[in-house]
Amino acid sequence: MAGSEAAWQAANRGVQVVLHEMRPKVETFAHRTGLFGEMVCSNSFRSDDDEQNAVGLLHWEMREAGGLIMTTAKKHRLPAGGALAVDRDPFAQSVTDALTAHDNIRVSYEEITTLPDDGHWIFATGPLTSQDLGVAIQAETGSDRLAFFDAIAPIVYAESIDMSVAWKQSRYDKGDTEEEQKAYINCPMTKEQYEAFIDALLAADKTEFHEGETATYFDGCLPIEVMADRGRETLRFGPMKPVGLTNPHDPENKPYAVVQLRRDNALGTLYNIVGFQTKMKYGAQNTVFKMIPGLHEASFARLGGIHRNTFLNSPTLLDNQMRLKSRPNIRFAGQVTGVEGYVESSAMGLLAGRMAAAEIMGTPLPVVPQDTAHGALIHHITGGAEAKTFQPMNVNFGLFRPVEGLKGGRRGRKDRYKAYTDRAKTEWTEWLAAQEA
Repeated sequence: MAGSEAAWQAANRGVQVVLHEMRPKVETFAHRTGLFGEMVCSNSFRSDDDEQNAVGLLHWEMREAGGLIMTTAKKHRLPAGGALAVDRDPFAQSVTDALTAHDNIRVSYEEITTLPDDGHWIFATGPLTSQDLGVAIQAETGSDRLAFFDAIAPIVYAESIDMSVAWKQSRYDKGDTEEEQKAYINCPMTKEQYEAFIDALLAADKTEFHEGETATYFDGCLPIEVMADRGRETLRFGPMKPVGLTNPHDPENKPYAVVQLRRDNALGTLYNIVGFQTKMKYGAQNTVFKMIPGLHEASFARLGGIHRNTFLNSPTLLDNQMRLKSRPNIRFAGQVTGVEGYVESSAMGLLAGRMAAAEIMGTPLPVVPQDTAHGALIHHITGGAEAKTFQPMNVNFGLFRPVEGLKGGRRGRKDRYKAYTDRAKTEWTEWLAAQEA
């Protein structure tokens, strides 16, 4: 995501770009293709609400900047209530087609295993930095690579879901069309079914880590068994919360818990189980997930999995131009910098691409306004976060500087969030205009 966006932004500023991609020659655990922009964990870019949600604001800012990822996402959008979900394979193909067709971009399918001494480079290696490059980064930074474990949710064939038990509905009927309001498939659970499911989940065989390897998870993408281990009700107040939904098969009785599935392709033949990242072994997944009402005969297009993610301690290693302090000809972008999520990764690619292009062309880039979503993120990873406890971060309004004179607490939240987005949109528009002056 980040590398694709960085290449696109730099090329559109008039810079000649060589885009290096090790896939498909060198594979990763999570990827299936050699396409740019392949989505491996989920097919959702999360909320598209640009007035009340920080990630929706980030969507807006990227579109205003001519972002390839957000523009392409809109073309391949699937119904998902208020979320921006895409048909993942056509999306990745379109991103690839756009990059390979660009006059200022040349693609080189080779693995880069060292940090070059000359030229301008952006390393956007994502969550699965290759082993050799990881060693080179470790040698240069003089510190161990920071890492956490990320999990993938399973995907189910729609035809195998029992719709006499499940039903289609977005939470709170959110969406402007009937299709949007019925974007999710819901599987209800009674208290007894939920308790049995939790018992099986906790007892299931899990992926074991190597000796001496400690699993540190990002809180926004926890495996369901890790959540369950924190308390039996944790899932019921997380991805299995039953609020905003009415079961038409039994409208008088509210489900105790609900498992949601979101459409994963335009044909509607595939659905991913929302929030069900897992480190269970494949055999255990087949048993445990079929305990979910409506999925008792489920057929899986892909089972869940777990992989190691690598990221830098950016507050100590990167300057405010996203350059490696010890090697200023090298920038980093994307999830390797310590942002979390497709959108955040792409946004850091957008900034890195523009920053590199400005440096190459000798046209200084105005400082990214801190009160924009992009600015809040880059400020956080390049100095705003505490280096000793640095962990991957999604964009959120907690990263924004307060707007004076607004109410605090939950009661004033709607007005406060609108004030954040209004301020950000004004400053982002001015920042983009200054680059065209």
